[in-house]
Amino acid sequence: MTTDGHPEPWVASLSPAARAVWAKHDFDTDGWLPLYRHMADSAAVGGLLWDEWLPPQVRRLMAAALPDGEADVRLLVTWLCCVHDIGKATPAFAGQVDGLADRMRANGLDTPSRKQLPDHSHAPHGLAGQLILRDWLTARHGWSKRATHQLTVVVGGHHGVQPTDAGIREADRRPELLRTPGNEQAWLDVQYELLDAAATRTGAAPRLTAWRDTAIPQTAQVLLSALVITADWIASNPDLFPLYPNAGTRAHDPVRTREAWRLLGLPAQWRPREPQGTPAELFAARFELPPGATPRPVQEQAVEAARAMPAPGLMIIEAPMGEGKTEAALTVAEVFAARSGAGGCFVALPTMATSNAMFDRFLTWLAHVPGMPAEAASVFLAHSKAHLNEDYLALMGGGITLDLDRDGGDDRAVTALIAHRWLRGRKKGMLASFAVGTVDQLLFLGLKSRHLALRHLALSGKVVVVDEAHAYDTHMNTYLDRALTWLGEYGVPVVILSATLPARRRRELVAAYTGDRDGHDHVEQARAYPLITTAAPGVRADVTGPRASGRGADVLIEPLDDDLDTLTSRLETELSDGGCALVIRNTVARVHEAASRLRDAFGENTVTVAHSRFLDLDRAANDAALVAAYGPPDRDPERPARHIVVATQVVEQSLDVDFDLLVTDLAPVDLVLQRMGRLHRHPRGERQSDRPASLRRARCLVTGVDWTATPPEPVRGSRTIYGEHVLLRSLAVLRSRLDAHADAERTVRLPADISPLVQDAYADDDALLPPAWKGRAEEARTAHEVARLIQREKARTFLLRKPATPGKPLIGWIDAGVGDADDSHRGRAQVRDTAESLEVLVARRAADGTVTTVPWLPDGRGGVELPTHTAPPAEAARTLLASALRLPYQFTFGATIDRAIDELETDMVPAWQSKDAHWIAGELVLFLDEDDRADLAGHHLHYTRTDGLKATRAE
Repeated sequence: MTTDGHPEPWVASLSPAARAVWAKHDFDTDGWLPLYRHMADSAAVGGLLWDEWLPPQVRRLMAAALPDGEADVRLLVTWLCCVHDIGKATPAFAGQVDGLADRMRANGLDTPSRKQLPDHSHAPHGLAGQLILRDWLTARHGWSKRATHQLTVVVGGHHGVQPTDAGIREADRRPELLRTPGNEQAWLDVQYELLDAAATRTGAAPRLTAWRDTAIPQTAQVLLSALVITADWIASNPDLFPLYPNAGTRAHDPVRTREAWRLLGLPAQWRPREPQGTPAELFAARFELPPGATPRPVQEQAVEAARAMPAPGLMIIEAPMGEGKTEAALTVAEVFAARSGAGGCFVALPTMATSNAMFDRFLTWLAHVPGMPAEAASVFLAHSKAHLNEDYLALMGGGITLDLDRDGGDDRAVTALIAHRWLRGRKKGMLASFAVGTVDQLLFLGLKSRHLALRHLALSGKVVVVDEAHAYDTHMNTYLDRALTWLGEYGVPVVILSATLPARRRRELVAAYTGDRDGHDHVEQARAYPLITTAAPGVRADVTGPRASGRGADVLIEPLDDDLDTLTSRLETELSDGGCALVIRNTVARVHEAASRLRDAFGENTVTVAHSRFLDLDRAANDAALVAAYGPPDRDPERPARHIVVATQVVEQSLDVDFDLLVTDLAPVDLVLQRMGRLHRHPRGERQSDRPASLRRARCLVTGVDWTATPPEPVRGSRTIYGEHVLLRSLAVLRSRLDAHADAERTVRLPADISPLVQDAYADDDALLPPAWKGRAEEARTAHEVARLIQREKARTFLLRKPATPGKPLIGWIDAGVGDADDSHRGRAQVRDTAESLEVLVARRAADGTVTTVPWLPDGRGGVELPTHTAPPAEAARTLLASALRLPYQFTFGATIDRAIDELETDMVPAWQSKDAHWIAGELVLFLDEDDRADLAGHHLHYTRTDGLKATRAE
């Protein structure tokens, strides 16, 4: 192999025994790949990843770990990629294919037959390779065993799990797994011959002494591990690197490697340029502001603060709903990326719905950002329902073509935004340059799980934006804080957005990112609003209060008895002259109860339901219909004259909708304020039929509470979801307004009151609690603290430890982890402290046994027959997959969920589990009858297009 990392034929320099050791075999084609050839391929790919794919942000971090900087790291990467599979040069591995083992036996390597093989579970080839490399470094280059671990662990963990100390000790007690007894020297000679050749031909040999005395940070060890995994996956792809004897005419290794790299077509990373001009000019260029429009003060200040920071770091933007925090974050991300050398951006949001809503805005921003790669930029929608998103589907194949002004002048070029075929998998997707997805993708950074190093590599080269940071509980925040700690160590710029962030939480975020738990009193004490906080490791955090934009609303707030007759009567009065009301209930059951009663009074067509218990396609259609009717005026919504939407929390964050009147169940005060953001959200002119005279004053009616109790008692469902302590604190800070009679005293002024209300609600003191509430409040606080402690301890079960001191190896890094973590219900449950919910696909089965998709689906997808004797056609299978439904909480408990799974599995269609049914294989299917009903695990289920799923216990 040449020192530039491109392989050359090794045959002339290796012994016949070394050439006989194999790395890969395909039983179907009887093709095979010699180990030396795979070593050369992997090293070459490692060099290409370094040269042509890694962003400067990652290269600089790794370069700081070694004495000769980038040149040293490139050598180290290619060498580790070259030697990562040396554990295959062992009898435990080589004897698995008798035909190939015969080649080795013929060349002096005594290899047990497949039946005689020792149990190699104690020394899989990754761990075996770590031990062989350790022995070679100590014997050939004078390393101590202790010093070898920080590099050999990269070889040991190249299949996604780093070995443990106990595993290493156990393998050391079984030397027969590495070398056949009686033939040890022959095996040792071949192992060392291959390692000697790898060190010489990659150019690493002269640097081994210098690396011996270098303490490599764990961040660099993680990234080295991820690069070796990536290179191995690419070099192991037989479509790119054919096995023998089917290698064709590619006899010259550099040609073979370059052709494989061309076929892979991995898009280059973003090379951002420092955005020039004033904030006003920048926002006008990126977001197509209408003529005369200017950025809001918080947007301007965010850009100026980013430019003023000595180096990119953490920025927290707290500002009211509708102030353009997202646009501010993307603009700051561009500044941070240019200054840090980031190769992309990831935006994390609380839910799939918010991710989908963001994805379209994200693509629009990318269409205006200069510095895109010359041919294509890779984009990924990071959640499990991405295949249902039309914008994401459009990126597959040819992608979306952009015509960009690349150099700020007349020189224009074409770039495509694509969902690259190799970067779509659940473990590789986040390696794409640009991604939008659920916050779980970020929280997984702190979860001990298989192939965790790949997720670290994916995020270490990006700017990370975290939206709706107030929406996470103690369990999620534990993982978020640990993720921020690692991002801070990597030097990854982070922008955190929130409308309502408690001051203590602000300080915790700064402390997690900087690694400094002290010295942030001024961060917690800041009471300005809006507020921008900036911080970086080793730099004192700064807080700035931009002036308010002048936008805002005065909202009259009053209590409403939790009685359906009272609700109905009040809405009849309020909507007597027309208008649109939003009624938010904290549970789906309360939505159904209220909607049923309101329909009796107002008519079926006047009341719409929105919640999460709809089929995926129906949920998407519901969201689109709400935005079409109640969205921004510039979208020319078809606003009804009089209408009521009864919804759960799904309208809190994901939808840009505007209502004339709000009725909401009591919730934590920050969420009540968030819900108020859907009230008089947009100015409505004459063309939009201005609001009825009685509704031109924004009003919020708070219900879901027994106001006669002392203290007032929230309904059971609300207490279950949010906890009584938080709800009592919310009542305490709103009490003076709820008890008042004069309009001036009942007014919540947005945004001026947001920060004071939130800070008081989440403060530690009980000064705002009336004396009569004391006993109940103390019980609630105790229960709250116990619940938080349980959440925190539960999160720590699989919580990744903080980065250790440089030189400490990653041995046991993810010991006792969760295995594979992905964006499945099970994966999300690990970082969200939620019960593992049961999701089913929904189809209809007629009395004659005919199975179809549900009949009401649009675009010709409804009522499509699904054959049961064979796999459905691809389009029909995709429609069924898009008809997924999450069953309610009753189906998350032990006996019920087990019974439900048993019943669903009994009703499975065998043909749908074949490899030909890859879209739906392994999925559980709920079959509704012709009345859209089913019985499951002792419950009657009824689905309607208008109300979604209702579940009642069978008596």
